Amino acid sequence: MTRLAILADIHGNLPALEAVIADMAHFQPDHVIVAGDLINVGPFSAQVMQRVSELGWTAIRGNHEYYLLEYNTPRAPESRRDWVTLPFLYEQLAGRWYNLIAAMPDELTLYYPDGPPIRVLHGLPGNPWEALHRLSTDDAVCAALDGVAEATVISGHYHLSFEKRVNGWHVLNPGSLGVPMDGLQDAGYLLLDSTGSGWQPTFRRVPVDYAPLYAEFERQRFVEQCGVIGYLIVQQFRWARTVINAFYRWHAATCPDQTPSIDLVDRFLASGDLWTYTNAPYRYNRHLLP
Repeated sequence: MTRLAILADIHGNLPALEAVIADMAHFQPDHVIVAGDLINVGPFSAQVMQRVSELGWTAIRGNHEYYLLEYNTPRAPESRRDWVTLPFLYEQLAGRWYNLIAAMPDELTLYYPDGPPIRVLHGLPGNPWEALHRLSTDDAVCAALDGVAEATVISGHYHLSFEKRVNGWHVLNPGSLGVPMDGLQDAGYLLLDSTGSGWQPTFRRVPVDYAPLYAEFERQRFVEQCGVIGYLIVQQFRWARTVINAFYRWHAATCPDQTPSIDLVDRFLASGDLWTYTNAPYRYNRHLLP
């Protein structure tokens, strides 16, 4: 019986990756697949690349790999040319890791002898910037996967685990290993066991000690270098919520005339409005909010 471990959205969170590696040792998967976004956001992008490489795992690119590869090139969209985190990311990954990421595939089809083929995507086919999620309608799933021959489809990007069966497709998201978005800091990943005619999923959540992550942000002076967006990134780890998007929606709705600042972020987080400005697909575990 083939057993696979599927990870996604590590986002430079080395403590979470190490916690999952320790957990996987109990299950002995035959191979590990990473469905994109190994890098960026967290402070350990180079170390994550090193770990994945030395373990011989197979990985595809996600949208954050594209952010790196487009940085400081004519391919970079105008809207991303002043993103303050990208020079910081490039400095960490220039050279060997950049070149490895440049040669990664965007999608994979897995062929194992005792199970049907599996398509692995970061988001949607040909589009790592959008994803299916728990509120996607059956029609949306069918439209997104039109032309995908494989019955089992792995998709990341959404940062929360889910499972859907629609029109013959079995769609699975392993959840985010590095940046969960449901108020729980536990790292998520997926085990898949072949059944001959399909794949049996087991969703795992693993406790993580975030102290080394916050210490590395401090050591790198991440907030000082990246300002408000750097502070929002750190808060997103602390809250395990879509803090960045929620803050900017709140800002546009309540105080668009004020320049975003760390004080304004703190005001937002103390306001009790995080749930209100969180997009519907990410409204999990409201009882965990203060």
